[in-house]
Amino acid sequence: MKWLLAVLLVWAAGGPVLGQHRYWDADYDSLARALAQQRTDTARLRTVRHLLDLHPTGARALPLLDQLLALNHREQTINDQPYQRLRAGLQLWQREAHAAALDTLKVAVAEFDAEHRPIPWLLIDMVMLYNQLNRMEARKRYYGQKLAYYRVHNAPENTAACYLSQGAYYRRIGDYNRAINNSLRAADMAQGFSRKLHINELLVTGAIYTDWQNPGRAVHYLNEARALPEFRRVQGTNRVFTFLALSKLYLQQRKYPEALQAVDSALATRVADGVESSMSQAHGLVQKGDVLLRMQQTEPAGRLLQRAQQLNDSLNLHMSDKPGEMELDATWARYYVARRADARAEAHWLVAYHKATAAELEGLQIKYLRELSAFYDARARPVEAQRYAREYIALTDAFNAAQASFHVAQYESERVEQAQGAQINNLRQAQAVQAERLRLGNRMLLGALLAVLLVSGLGAFIYRQLQTNRRTLAKLRHAQSQLVQAEKMAFLGELTAGIAHELQNPLNFMKNFAEVSSDLVEDMHGNNAGRDAGLEGEILIGLKQNLQQISQHGQRASSIIKDMLEHSRSGTSLREPADLNRLAEESLGLAYDGLCANDKTFHATLERELEPKLGLVNLVPQDMGRVLLNLCTNALHAVRQRQRHMSAEEQLLYEPTVTVSTRRPTARAVEIRVRDNGVGMSEAVQAKIFQPFFTTKPAGEGTGLGLSLSHDIVTKGHGGTLTVESREGHGTEFLITLPQ
Repeated sequence: MKWLLAVLLVWAAGGPVLGQHRYWDADYDSLARALAQQRTDTARLRTVRHLLDLHPTGARALPLLDQLLALNHREQTINDQPYQRLRAGLQLWQREAHAAALDTLKVAVAEFDAEHRPIPWLLIDMVMLYNQLNRMEARKRYYGQKLAYYRVHNAPENTAACYLSQGAYYRRIGDYNRAINNSLRAADMAQGFSRKLHINELLVTGAIYTDWQNPGRAVHYLNEARALPEFRRVQGTNRVFTFLALSKLYLQQRKYPEALQAVDSALATRVADGVESSMSQAHGLVQKGDVLLRMQQTEPAGRLLQRAQQLNDSLNLHMSDKPGEMELDATWARYYVARRADARAEAHWLVAYHKATAAELEGLQIKYLRELSAFYDARARPVEAQRYAREYIALTDAFNAAQASFHVAQYESERVEQAQGAQINNLRQAQAVQAERLRLGNRMLLGALLAVLLVSGLGAFIYRQLQTNRRTLAKLRHAQSQLVQAEKMAFLGELTAGIAHELQNPLNFMKNFAEVSSDLVEDMHGNNAGRDAGLEGEILIGLKQNLQQISQHGQRASSIIKDMLEHSRSGTSLREPADLNRLAEESLGLAYDGLCANDKTFHATLERELEPKLGLVNLVPQDMGRVLLNLCTNALHAVRQRQRHMSAEEQLLYEPTVTVSTRRPTARAVEIRVRDNGVGMSEAVQAKIFQPFFTTKPAGEGTGLGLSLSHDIVTKGHGGTLTVESREGHGTEFLITLPQ
């Protein structure tokens, strides 16, 4: 029912309005801090979704996606299928399965499109995957198709992202004309929803003009971006990009101090993300090294390039990535030219050229072919100089031929745009008609959903009543079972008590007569010492031994009957709040004093680990004291038995120890542990330890009812558990758990 209400509310609200500057220009770090202060799941879900819109593939994206999915699992307010797909794509990206990651993220984009959810930064970040896979034509085709789709469906955020990507593609292949056209279109569209993105594309346009050797237009757009009030809030890689572009522009104009100042500003810019910070540092160091080389400061330039090389090797940077082309090898080549190390300079020029070729950076390919031809010509190597000159001419001709198809008259371009605009308008009209039909259908669906909602509510009420009745019946049956069990136990106790009372009297007579007979024989033996020899003496000695056996076994029978009486009385008292720590400490002391009274040579270490804040515990103090006394006595017997079986040297190293501990693991349970380092028990003994009349003690030292009685008191009298863990030769631990 909750999900159904959520669907109705979202349908009625018509979805969130995202095309606002305050949404897309929100400060990510401030938003992340606000997330921790949100008190409701609904507010947290909205904030997490906003953070993912701003940085869908950043370092914190996966934890945010996990949080969003967990919140929505409870709230059920959005369709989280696109976010699940995004999470799967990012995991593949982290594992460097780039092809699978790209395919998964493309499906996620389609699912976001179906939800009419703008995702401009996801579209922008996916460009890196295309670059890493070197799928330039596939990238151009995909963003061209998405651009047409978003223009028809009036999605300005995603449209601007597609223009941005296409502009970067054309800049990469050296088609500066179309690169600037797409970049300016992206800037104009971004002006309606994100001033930051608008400024970014103005800066990109200035950088493209710098590459196109048009410093006048480059200065125009760079200054236009810097003049906007929002520029002071531009931080991170965008700010680094700005100063690097200015430095390159000043370098072209041979304004070396200004170029150096700009690149220093780039290096001083703080970038929050660790990887992006190192990447920006590498680009800035290469640019500063290039500026210093032009200023003939070779040694400082070499140190900067060495640091840049270390960052490049650790990050495995691509030649084309944020915040621009990484021309590290070309700068090394200029460095070695200045050092007159021609062989190393040649090697770096060739590496730079091959990397640009592999990355399909046609603009850099042409630039490096020109540099290679000049390098070989200056060193009187005409064969190599002519070879690279021919490649330069061939590549330039091919590039110009490819560009020729786009050299059309301005009016013709306008006619094409007008035709495209008319087609888009027709599609939008058809879409409006379809939307009206959908609106009518939604109204009918709303009526049907309300009817379903009423029926579902009635069904839920009936189901809830049925569940309540079932729980009540289960409680009654449980109570009935407890009453029957209590009656059985009461009957068994009465029966045991009756039998015990009946057996007690004859046993008392047996014990008394045996003692009297023993005394008479003793007197007879003492007064008539002369007649002990011979048959009469042997008979009298045997009679005395028999009488002693009668007395001994009579006492054992009496002990058994006493324990049976304890069984009959266990669990009959009422529980009351008691100090369990004091009870445990008293039981341990009584057990130790009792054993020491019989064995003066025995000594053991008593340890108490009692939780100070345990508080009062509901139990039957007399019964629980009996249990603890029995467990402590058994533990002391176990350590004494182990000590007796040791050699004199082993006894010096062995410290008999018994530990009693209490703790409250939860608010509804209390634990008591009795642990010793005695002889321990085998698994076979542990399986029988709680059975009545089972004992491991020698005849005459135990009845086998102590642990059985303790088990009944804990489980039946208190509803708890009594378990044992033991290892032969190492010790034993009993654990009592009492519910509260």
